[in-house]
Amino acid sequence: MVLNFIQWDVNPVIFELGPFQVRWYGLLFAMAFVLGYIVFKKIFNKEGHTIEMLDQLTVYLAIGTIIGARLGHVLFYDPGYYFAHPLKILAIWEGGLASHGSAIGMLVALYLWARKNKQPYLWLLDRIGIVVALGGMCVRLGNLMNSEIYGIPTSMPWGFIFVRENEILPKHPTQIYEALSYLAIFGFLFYSYTKEWLFNKRGLAFGIFLILLFSARFLIEFIKNPQEDFEKGMPLMMGQILSIPFIVAGIILVFYALRKSAKS
Repeated sequence: MVLNFIQWDVNPVIFELGPFQVRWYGLLFAMAFVLGYIVFKKIFNKEGHTIEMLDQLTVYLAIGTIIGARLGHVLFYDPGYYFAHPLKILAIWEGGLASHGSAIGMLVALYLWARKNKQPYLWLLDRIGIVVALGGMCVRLGNLMNSEIYGIPTSMPWGFIFVRENEILPKHPTQIYEALSYLAIFGFLFYSYTKEWLFNKRGLAFGIFLILLFSARFLIEFIKNPQEDFEKGMPLMMGQILSIPFIVAGIILVFYALRKSAKS
């Protein structure tokens, strides 16, 4: 019956030129910024903001995302190792990026950009959720190409046997589950923006984004393999624990936006 399952044996390296490698993960990570730039360009053009402001925002986001994702992995998943080997914190090419850390890094970067350009922070957050959902899809597809962050064994016919990880049992392709969830969130938010739903109350769209994205992450974690040994036996995975504050923040933002609208 194993033949009914998907044998996943994709090389994570697209091509090599001497010591230089082009990997699927890096390409998809870069694609997240490219697609985000295209979508945000439409938003900036519609609302009368300059391309120079968008270019500056892209730089802020790139720096904030990478630093936040790396520090998130270091602090949330393996602090003991990195504190004992501090130079390894800089070895980002060896892997180790945490999506919750990237979220924090982006929030800080967006705040700094909004303050520098004298733009309302919530206005920016409402719109950034659209492209972050799209970028999250790209990153999870990169995880799939790396044969990493997959799920527990499954008997479903779409189970993936991750050959490069020496797996012999089909596993839930949780990377695809998350990617499809994020794509659906992007579609909902972008359509809502074009119809001017949600975005007439500052904080509402971003609050809904936080609830949807991190709830999807929280639920999918139940069928995901532990990323680190310390997570084994825990009632909740680290990814779920870190998702809870974002969900709570989303609920607070939704109530804030609706209450403020009711008073005005």
